[in-house]
Amino acid sequence: MSKQTQTTRKTVKDIAAAKGGTPLVCLTAYDAPTAALLDEHADLLLVGDSVGMVVHGLPSTVGVTMEMMILHGQAVMRGSEKAFVVVDMPFGSYETNSDQAFLNAARIMKETGCQAVKIESGAYAAAQISHLVERGVPVMGHVGLRPQAINVDGGFRAKGRTADERSRVIAEARAAEAAGAFAIVIEGVAEDLAAEITAGVSCPTIGIGASGACDGQILVTPDLLGLFDWTPKFVRRYASLNATISEAVAAYAGDVRARRFPGTAETYTMRKPES
Repeated sequence: MSKQTQTTRKTVKDIAAAKGGTPLVCLTAYDAPTAALLDEHADLLLVGDSVGMVVHGLPSTVGVTMEMMILHGQAVMRGSEKAFVVVDMPFGSYETNSDQAFLNAARIMKETGCQAVKIESGAYAAAQISHLVERGVPVMGHVGLRPQAINVDGGFRAKGRTADERSRVIAEARAAEAAGAFAIVIEGVAEDLAAEITAGVSCPTIGIGASGACDGQILVTPDLLGLFDWTPKFVRRYASLNATISEAVAAYAGDVRARRFPGTAETYTMRKPES
């Protein structure tokens, strides 16, 4: 029997056990160095299909591919050691039927080593979630504003403003829970709706633009770091790295043009600095 590798990562049971307790700290991650920085503080890292917009410059998440998600999932797994890692299933990878969903989810998990996948949980998705869970794939649901449905909705807009829409979001959350989702992301809904969903399901809810009524919170990491000039209204910018990066690059450019940058073979090394 081969020797088993010891791991200190959080497990799906750890995430599920957070229901009603200390709020879960969740962030998006797309690369190894960022994952390493977030790992000490985050309970859960989501390799979100938001990577298409914040890293690849796409206008929406619709153009994200399986190959992109796997590549970034591999990087995040290499950079993290403790956090529970979830990878988004991209648009077109799970909607057709349960077999399609399983084959693609299995590929993501096998090729990245992640611990779970996330599905945007429309009314159709309960069958896929149940199929995956029964076959050993932990699934996180996603209700409310669903970025992959932007072309149907006509843009990124809050959900649950009408009675019918509110009922639909609640029904989707309950269906995801009943199908076996270990947690549910709630995006872009009012606090009272987030609170009703959180109280009505037994699994943890993780809010993004859904108030503090959920069992945890997630943000797109570049938003909270201030890497872009614009961020959603609900995001608190904890830093302004866009200005810091711009100033650093300008300083470097000035040094190069003034020939103040040595770059000699004698100073070149690939060794890590000693601690």
